[in-house]
Amino acid sequence: MVRIGLMANRNLLTSRRAFIGGLGLTALGAGKPPIAAAAADEAVRLQAKGSTLALRSGQLETPVSALIGSTPALRFKLGATIEIAFKNELQVPAAINWHGLDGVPLAEPLTGQSPLASGATAGVAVPLRHAGTLFGDLGLLAGDVGHPTRALALIVDETDPPPVDRDEILLIEEFRVGPDGTAISPGSDPKNAPPIYTVNGLISPDIAVHSNQRLRLRFINAGQRHVVAVKIEGLEVRLMALDGEPAEPFFARNSAIVLAPGGRGDAFVDVPLPPGSAAQILLHDGKQARAIGRLIVTDEAPRRAPLTPAPALPQNGLPAQLELKGARRFEIALTGNGWVTPTRFATSAAPAFRVKAGRIVVLALTNRALIATVFHLHGHHFRLLDRLDDGWKPYWLDTLAVEPGQTQRIAFAADYAGRWLIESTPTDWAAPKLLRWYSVE
Repeated sequence: MVRIGLMANRNLLTSRRAFIGGLGLTALGAGKPPIAAAAADEAVRLQAKGSTLALRSGQLETPVSALIGSTPALRFKLGATIEIAFKNELQVPAAINWHGLDGVPLAEPLTGQSPLASGATAGVAVPLRHAGTLFGDLGLLAGDVGHPTRALALIVDETDPPPVDRDEILLIEEFRVGPDGTAISPGSDPKNAPPIYTVNGLISPDIAVHSNQRLRLRFINAGQRHVVAVKIEGLEVRLMALDGEPAEPFFARNSAIVLAPGGRGDAFVDVPLPPGSAAQILLHDGKQARAIGRLIVTDEAPRRAPLTPAPALPQNGLPAQLELKGARRFEIALTGNGWVTPTRFATSAAPAFRVKAGRIVVLALTNRALIATVFHLHGHHFRLLDRLDDGWKPYWLDTLAVEPGQTQRIAFAADYAGRWLIESTPTDWAAPKLLRWYSVE
């Protein structure tokens, strides 16, 4: 075990069946103009770079490709504009795939930004309109990178901090390593290599907490293919936000948070445990449960003031109601015609759908595959509709696992003009990621 300090649905599908079930962009290469002097609050330098990770005891560290910033996680205030300079130090093209970043078309991979050539740098100014838990990764082109990829969390803090004692990121990643110690990239045959899960880049870390503290735990499933359920043994988990957007607070069923690849869940967890005790963090990937870390209650002075009920997180301005009666409706099969791998993607192909800005959109997502498939909508968050289209779940999402043979309906307000990706990825390590795009005009 490794000891580390704390880093600065009612229908959440926890049964087995449900579980599975605009600002400028400028290139900075030679002979190109520098980033425009936009009204940015902070400059951020990111790199796509080769790195290593200790995934097996007693063996050499495994090569990986990582999205790296100056700190282990990026953190900014709501309303800030960050000016990102992204440099590709890999030997192959790279693109940042942001999860949860709505309404910034020029930061959109492949439609707003072409894949960045080896050695090149590009810049984009990004307004942070919504508070929440986001992250970026290199996963769109993971098959061409040659190594598994590591993600980078992006936290946008609320203007008024919620009443918690600690605010933690738990970035969960999955890797496969062959018998020779070589890491296997998603989209390749794993050759029966078992999954290895890390939390914040570590195997089974111990996380130090104090007795009676209230924690805000930001769970991020930055794995590439598998839906996971995460729980903290013996402690209640109160969900406050999903996929970066505030939800009506509710206690997770069986204290388990179910997250598709790319999904995020912000939870408040009270720790009414005595000093010296521990609570295991358990992960179930549909095949088995395993401990991926522990909360260790230290001997330091416990919190004395009583914990009061926590209010809901402030809303980010998404509409309270969606008028479905006059919505534009489209049916999308998650496999078949129109879907291509990232290296074959081009906006010269017909979009999955077009819609005028300001319209309400309802998508019927049908999974005809034999395994669960993960759908990810770029540019906007959506509501998961009830089966009869007579309401929706009390949270917003940008990522959804659709069970085999099932159709799920989602709705969103097409508020942001631009060209946006949609992703479809079977929950199979060897399966390719597939892309289409949609247009808001």
